[in-house]
Amino acid sequence: MGRVTSRTPVLRIRGPQHTTRPDTVAAEEPLEIRLGGTALAITMRTPGDDFDLVHGFLATEGVIRGADDVAGLRYCDSVDADGRNTYNVVDVDLAPGVPVPDTGLERNFYTSSSCGVCGKASIDAIRTKTSFDVAADAVELPLEVLLALPDRLRAAQQVFDKTGGLHAAGLFTADGELRALREDVGRHNAVDKVIGDGVREGRLPLAGQVLMVSGRASFELTQKAAMAGIPVLAAVSAPSSLAVELAREVGITLVGFLRGDGCNVYTRTERIELPA
Repeated sequence: MGRVTSRTPVLRIRGPQHTTRPDTVAAEEPLEIRLGGTALAITMRTPGDDFDLVHGFLATEGVIRGADDVAGLRYCDSVDADGRNTYNVVDVDLAPGVPVPDTGLERNFYTSSSCGVCGKASIDAIRTKTSFDVAADAVELPLEVLLALPDRLRAAQQVFDKTGGLHAAGLFTADGELRALREDVGRHNAVDKVIGDGVREGRLPLAGQVLMVSGRASFELTQKAAMAGIPVLAAVSAPSSLAVELAREVGITLVGFLRGDGCNVYTRTERIELPA
């Protein structure tokens, strides 16, 4: 497997102090996802939890609905200049009867660590309809639980402590219990890894739960939450206008600027239980 971090020499400048020392940085490598030997997608990710990433990506893109739709997956023999396996190619066999998606010009699955939507033909191409009724989810989330989530997410970020350069996504119950956490250079990859864990464990839809992300709430992350049946998406930073629009359309409670003792609730505000 690829390394999650690597060491590199840096010139460290702190006021008048100039020193040369090794520093730890987050690893970033490409992962190619294939279906039956045919390339489907390439994403720049932090190595680790790759099978979760693949399952989550396929589920949130509407290719599979659960783990039973995957007959098998494995690392291919992609090698570096020294003949070592890079573990950067995963080939997936879909179960009999699961249709293979069209990967023609209408939809380009190339994604980067900075923006998972890059390369999509249009917004319409990723407005995939979820098979779960997120709007009907009756979850209620006490405000004090919601406000505690950023600190709980940060406390569980082991690789961030070493590098300071990874996004995190955490799945929490309505009483604040952490069910899964994943880190990655790409915020969309971190979300796919968390959702993929649920797919592999047969827990979709992820009803009654909260997806907490360390960055902003984009359209794509909102779509991924909808595809996984997650009723609440919370972010420490701002949402985009399209994220708000989609959350309103599918019935997700979208929370932004969640930090300290406050937040903004943009949609389905009735799910947040305020103090008396």
